[in-house]
Amino acid sequence: MGKSTDRTYRSLRGLEKTASTSRVLNLAALAARNADNPEHEASPFFVAQTLNGSVIVRHRLRDSEREAFDRLRYTATKLIIPFERSDLGLGGRSLFVNERGWLDIFEELRGDYPDFPRDVAVLEAIDELPSLDPFLLREHMKRRGFDISPSHFEISAPDLAKMQRFVGSEIAKLIELAYRDVDGMEGNVARLVEALLSARTDERLEPLRLTLRLEREHYREGIFAWKGFLYYKWVLNSLWADIRQVFSELNKVKVIGPVDAETAQELEQLKQRLRQKMERQVKTVMNQLGVYDQVFSQLTGEGNAPAFRDFLLKSPEMFLSLGEGCGLVSHIATYWRYQFPRGRPLAANVMQLMDVLQDFELSLGADTDHEYLT
Repeated sequence: MGKSTDRTYRSLRGLEKTASTSRVLNLAALAARNADNPEHEASPFFVAQTLNGSVIVRHRLRDSEREAFDRLRYTATKLIIPFERSDLGLGGRSLFVNERGWLDIFEELRGDYPDFPRDVAVLEAIDELPSLDPFLLREHMKRRGFDISPSHFEISAPDLAKMQRFVGSEIAKLIELAYRDVDGMEGNVARLVEALLSARTDERLEPLRLTLRLEREHYREGIFAWKGFLYYKWVLNSLWADIRQVFSELNKVKVIGPVDAETAQELEQLKQRLRQKMERQVKTVMNQLGVYDQVFSQLTGEGNAPAFRDFLLKSPEMFLSLGEGCGLVSHIATYWRYQFPRGRPLAANVMQLMDVLQDFELSLGADTDHEYLT
């Protein structure tokens, strides 16, 4: 077997309870969670069953790993096939999507299953994304024409727990409006939020469906879209402190060791460009979420349910742009903190600092805006 498949991933145990996050898609955990769900098995991610127990990770490439690609990359999609699904701590074999020779390695890893091109196309579609968050991933795969059960796009349990309080405060007014005639339900916001964020249909949400005037055939899509906006609002809210820290520390980070005047000037120009791109990206995400806030306010303040319903049914078109924006901001905020932990000197040698900042600038792309909602 090729060199790439000899790599093992020894820190899988920490992912065993994780389903979907912005960095991880754990198909093994999702398969275990949906063992009694026929829809999950009927519409899997991959044709090859070996792959439906895999773990997919958005991985920041080390210097030595970048050499495996024909073009400069800082992050890649890593496919890990565990040696044992029930014990990820045993490690597994892996490859990077689009590394040199990956198709031959992939064909051997997946085994003797039909429709090899389809499974290749799925991985290539995943590799196009900056983030693996469930809402962005679902909409992207849907646009690519892949029929995959919605049960593959659940929010992970840790993220779900963190979202509970935030979502409760966000939709308290709507719950009061929808459940005013239901004895005792309006006071149990936590249970209603849990039902809303669950991947399964829950009869406790019937008053909410009626308030939103969602027909049953549109209910799943409408609720999914609503959860998407709540998810992205929570993500951005959770990142605010870290984003502000990046802006503050970007101009304070010190260069260790000698640096010539030309490199120093290039570094300052890079910082300036990066700050402008980051500000523009954050503003774009905030503006998109502002559209949601406006129609939600019309619903709770004016009772304009049709406007909110129509917005939800059209809004998945925004997920590619919104999800990309949140994913990029999250990547920058979290990786900056990884490189410069709190309590340690805010300093790096010039090559290390240039590498980090160029990674960020490359991830933010060209100075053009992409519009997905027309």
